[in-house]
Amino acid sequence: MDLLKRLSEIPSLDRIAMEQAQARMDNIAKPMGSLGFLEQVIVKIAGLIGDADVRLDQRAVVVMCSDNGVVREGVASTPPVITRVMTENMAKDQTCVCVMARQVGAGVIPVDIGMFEPASVPGVMDRHVARGTKNMAEGPAMSMEQAVQAIETGIALVAELKNQGYQLLAAGEMGIGNTTTASAVASVLLNKPVEMMTGPGAGLTDEALQNKKAVIRRAIEINKPDPGDPLDVLAKVGGLDMAGMCGLYLGGALYRVPILVDGFISAVSALVAKRLCHASFGAMLPSHVSAEPAGPMVLDALDLLPLITANMRLGEGTGATAAIALIDMMLHVYHEMITFADIGM
Repeated sequence: MDLLKRLSEIPSLDRIAMEQAQARMDNIAKPMGSLGFLEQVIVKIAGLIGDADVRLDQRAVVVMCSDNGVVREGVASTPPVITRVMTENMAKDQTCVCVMARQVGAGVIPVDIGMFEPASVPGVMDRHVARGTKNMAEGPAMSMEQAVQAIETGIALVAELKNQGYQLLAAGEMGIGNTTTASAVASVLLNKPVEMMTGPGAGLTDEALQNKKAVIRRAIEINKPDPGDPLDVLAKVGGLDMAGMCGLYLGGALYRVPILVDGFISAVSALVAKRLCHASFGAMLPSHVSAEPAGPMVLDALDLLPLITANMRLGEGTGATAAIALIDMMLHVYHEMITFADIGM
């Protein structure tokens, strides 16, 4: 619990840096506010890092990889071995997020935070807390101690990457069955019916989707997670990947590193972080709104407005990676465009 105890140290966003960034933005020779949310992102980053000279030259997508015991209930369209296969493909630079990340100069860092089986290739960071979670339809997915350890793993990883020079991170995930856990956590935290929060994930049939909803309802009924205690909810019906991403957001706020929120699972993890420590919101940057039915509701609860609406639902950090390209363009405008003063206005 040592790192979690430090969350009270998180300062507010630097208002002076934000005012300076906003003044620069307003003086650029274009209609004021005309680049919308992109302008707001740069100003928020300035407030987080405490400097209006925003530079994000070194960036990475951190992909938390783990397995979920609830897959035994038939909630996924693919077998759990796919988690390890896809994680190993990330290490080989072969998955979708890897291809996309190359285009924006970002590294991809796959992290085994709880896969059933360890990776058999180099390049996967081993930070496993357990070899997968237990079946939440029969009892808690993990112990409170495991949930805390996974969160603190994410926090510590931000410190480690910052020391290596990284200035921007994106929170991605890989784990068969994790839309089930994310839907369960979202249903409890937002006090919404399971039916409203649960989608087909990677492509379930209608019959399988009904089973998925029934499994989530059973998990919530058996475990009785306390909606007022986000740690309790995470431990009982969440996943190790979600706990790790929760830690990334908390670590981003603690160590002043902006963290891009990806899709549904990443956003639900951000919601857990925000409920644990409201100040963590200062490190959260939006990317896209997931095609999962609860995607817009979770972003609304986070008070984040998406930069991209493209009906994406792949995960891995792909939506966040796409947003890096937009942020880069905004940074070029911010640093390179002429100002009203330059043209005598």
